[in-house]
Amino acid sequence: MAISLKPLADRVLVEPIEDEEVTPGGIVLPETAKEKPQRGKILAVGPGGRDEDGKLISMEVKVGETVLFAKYAGTEIKLEGKKRLILRQSDLLAIVA
Repeated sequence: MAISLKPLADRVLVEPIEDEEVTPGGIVLPETAKEKPQRGKILAVGPGGRDEDGKLISMEVKVGETVLFAKYAGTEIKLEGKKRLILRQSDLLAIVA
């Protein structure tokens, strides 16, 4: 059963990109020792936020882009057995070129 999510307002659905599990020296890192990911691929984008007058403010990011986000930002969910994050656009720090 495939689940499809459409983020609301200025939110985005991101698939975190995990760092390598083995250091350059060959040491295998356990799950508890790994840093929390701060990079991910955008899977879905909401329509955008509204200003004080109710006008739509369009999103600056689009599906497929790789972004950097704050370390502890967003809400983590499990979707089809994989970790996903729902973030506000303001939690995004940069688009990776």
